[in-house]
Amino acid sequence: MSGRRAYGAVAAVGVLLASAACSSPYAGDSEPKAGGGTRTIRPVEGCGDTSWTNPADRTPNRVAARCLPGAPAPQPLAKPRKLTIATGTLSAEYVAPLRVALDKGEFKKEGLDVTLKVLPTPDALPLLAKGDVDALWAAPEAAVMNGLRGGFDIRWVAGNFSPGPNSKSGLWVRLKQGESADRVAMADRKLGTMIGKGSVIAYPMEKALQKHGGGLDEIQYQQLGSADVLTALQNGGVDSAWLLDPVWRKVDGKTGYAFLGGQPAGEPLGGMLYGPNLLGDDVDAGVALLRAYIRTINTHFASDYKKDPAFVAYLAKLLKSDKAVLESTPSLRMDWEIRAGTTDRLQSAYRAQGVAEGDALAESKTVDRSLYEEAVGHRS
Repeated sequence: MSGRRAYGAVAAVGVLLASAACSSPYAGDSEPKAGGGTRTIRPVEGCGDTSWTNPADRTPNRVAARCLPGAPAPQPLAKPRKLTIATGTLSAEYVAPLRVALDKGEFKKEGLDVTLKVLPTPDALPLLAKGDVDALWAAPEAAVMNGLRGGFDIRWVAGNFSPGPNSKSGLWVRLKQGESADRVAMADRKLGTMIGKGSVIAYPMEKALQKHGGGLDEIQYQQLGSADVLTALQNGGVDSAWLLDPVWRKVDGKTGYAFLGGQPAGEPLGGMLYGPNLLGDDVDAGVALLRAYIRTINTHFASDYKKDPAFVAYLAKLLKSDKAVLESTPSLRMDWEIRAGTTDRLQSAYRAQGVAEGDALAESKTVDRSLYEEAVGHRS
């Protein structure tokens, strides 16, 4: 499905479901939290000053928030809950924290019976808004933003990762004769991409294109299957392509190709999205889910996890991936926090592509950091 078709369909469904997608307020003790109510925020053992960073800090070498391994400790719910998380894939490396949390029983320690269900984002969004699924492991793409404008009660509640410093996952171009990587004339070039318009890659692409004489509205998009993007770039079917890990290794260092830029370092562009079930009806379960996710990062993904051959072998088996392929790219910087203004920058890129509907949404309508802050004991 193209980006334009996806966001249009979601926006239409959003209007129909607006009344059904409203959240119930949650009543608690002290701090304003998700769902419009208040909750008590208590210090969490093992999660001190390093468990939270200023959202405004976007320095590339920013150290991601971390607690001690095993923290935050489980706080089992009084009554077990069954939760369904929709995800577009079970095999990508950025899904690894969820797969590990499930495999090692971290969700169960919280009293959660979690199911990961493979669904593309356009299909999952209406289900999330209605409460038929509880969470979505994806990104705030144009479809999400247009769904919010259509009445969906959804928020981005936790980040996922940013690339390692040596990663070249991103925008690659086949150089024309006499052209250098320092200045590439990108206007009117054809770009091969798996998603098309409306993906979060629009934001880092816009930054890269600004340096090379082209804008998001000046390039041609060709949507291709995941196995076809590299082939099209190599055989001339497209002039440029967005290459993911580990595909970019096939052209890295080869004459005639140039890397123009990728996802900003230190700025996650996706992660966990909640609907009304966990934002308002059952915030306890929403916090518990993030607590298990954060604990998994602190225990297994706190630093360069690919330095441990045994863990890489375990991940490869879990993700059904080739160990050598997994080792061929740098570790992701797993990061549960959300940077300030990310959804503003994403919406600006969507408007430049012509796939955004209406006025830009304020961050308060797109992001809720309160659940992960509660999980680590941070009072905002």
